[in-house]
Amino acid sequence: MPALPFLDALPRFVFLTGGGRQDVAGLGLCRAPRRVGQASALTSTDPASNVGQVFGVTVGNAITPIPGVPGLDAPEIDPQQAADAYRDAIIDPVPELLPAGELSAMTEQLSGACTTEIASFNEFTSLLADEATTAAYNHVIFDTAPTGHTIRP
Repeated sequence: MPALPFLDALPRFVFLTGGGRQDVAGLGLCRAPRRVGQASALTSTDPASNVGQVFGVTVGNAITPIPGVPGLDAPEIDPQQAADAYRDAIIDPVPELLPAGELSAMTEQLSGACTTEIASFNEFTSLLADEATTAAYNHVIFDTAPTGHTIRP
């Protein structure tokens, strides 16, 4: 493997974006010689994520150890699942408190792309800011959607 000086000062949080094979780039960062023995989390925020496919394992919204790659765990943030959970958290407590028309309007307002974007961003920042979850990792690599999807899912 050629010398990659930037790996000497790799920040704890790394963000990969664009098209192509960020999963493979993330794996390369995790397996680089300077990283052997360190733990990394490769986190996908891409709605068309293929982290699980790259590693041949089912990866869901929970942090999942990757078999055959010591020290690598991976969660995939599913934007639709995040949006559903976000919507449920807002709507579930209020059906008995609001008239049916208001509840319907509220549900409609929470059914658009903005809700999906907000919910995905919440999941993303929750992981980024959760020291208890990320404490075990030397590096947390975020494999984001291509720029256009990250800005406007």
